[in-house]
Amino acid sequence: MMHPIWLFVLGSLAVWRITHLLAEEDGPWDLMARLRNRLGQSVAGRLLDCFYCLSLWVALLPAIGLGGSWRVACLYWFSLSAVACLLQRFSSAPQAAMSTIQFLEGEASCAAIKSERR
Repeated sequence: MMHPIWLFVLGSLAVWRITHLLAEEDGPWDLMARLRNRLGQSVAGRLLDCFYCLSLWVALLPAIGLGGSWRVACLYWFSLSAVACLLQRFSSAPQAAMSTIQFLEGEASCAAIKSERR
């Protein structure tokens, strides 16, 4: 059996990769781009627009698999998402300087960090 540290590292990388694919990439045959376009401004569509929000949902299943109890699973859940968010910030460092906080219209309780793309 693999050491828990390596499971966490691999889980973190997988969460980042899947979240990045869903939120930032067009994907093979433009499948992800078409999915985002089809979902539009629905709740699921807006979820795919925010890497940080999406990483929480992507991290949920690996966290349940890695955690033995619900308390440990919650720790894994937030930790896997946090590592994915850190990897996203480091991998998009040139754009990070142009980041702004925008409040999503119609979502009074959600603020998402969006990068201005030129």
